[in-house]
Amino acid sequence: QVQPVESGGGLVQAGGSLRLSCAASGSIFSINTMAWYRQAPGKQRELVATITRGGSTGYGDFVKGRFAISRDNANNTVYLQMNNLKPEDTAVYYCNAQSRGVGYWGKGTLVTVSS
Repeated sequence: QVQPVESGGGLVQAGGSLRLSCAASGSIFSINTMAWYRQAPGKQRELVATITRGGSTGYGDFVKGRFAISRDNANNTVYLQMNNLKPEDTAVYYCNAQSRGVGYWGKGTLVTVSS
């Protein structure tokens, strides 16, 4: 099993930046793709960004160059750098780690963007 743990959320003004981290423990050598999702109040969870073990990345359409996902395989950590944050980015951000066809979720970290 894999246990992702997110950190780095908080309150930021519109236009500001935050860097989220997700540290994975457990069967870390089996982890392939890691991803960030988010869920705003009253909305469905949506994909923010993905990154494979080899470093290939993908982003949700709404990101539009504002966010960047990166990964440190040596420390089993994935990051999400978020710039030019908007109030509509307010959500709980979740880390997902894929291992042997199973997705493991963290408990999430809250990001609040004030206008």
